[in-house]
Amino acid sequence: MAQDPNDPVSIPVDDVELEGALETSPDASGIVVFAHGSGSSRKSPRNNFVAEVIRDRGHGTLLFDLLTEREDQHRENRFDIPLLTDRLVAVTEWLWNREETRDVPVGYFGSSTGAAAALRGAA
Repeated sequence: MAQDPNDPVSIPVDDVELEGALETSPDASGIVVFAHGSGSSRKSPRNNFVAEVIRDRGHGTLLFDLLTEREDQHRENRFDIPLLTDRLVAVTEWLWNREETRDVPVGYFGSSTGAAAALRGAA
């Protein structure tokens, strides 16, 4: 089943809801989960451009914010790599628990502090 990118997803993690944009198709060979760097978000034109290129290559994408808007107001949260990693892993588990995406391979794309979370999450 294809996921419409205009239908946002809300991903429960611990005691917060992380907002995201999941775009998949039935024939997607995988899903690339974006781990945005400090100060970036799922709405970034650059991240959306990269996601579009990835989708054009036959993969689904999940762009989501590692922090809530309220959490992002505290600069130190942007550099809390263990927190960001935990969030990334929890979102991956959320994907694996959804019927539509449980059998689809997952990869990470990250920049800045998001890259650190992606490397830790992959390990």
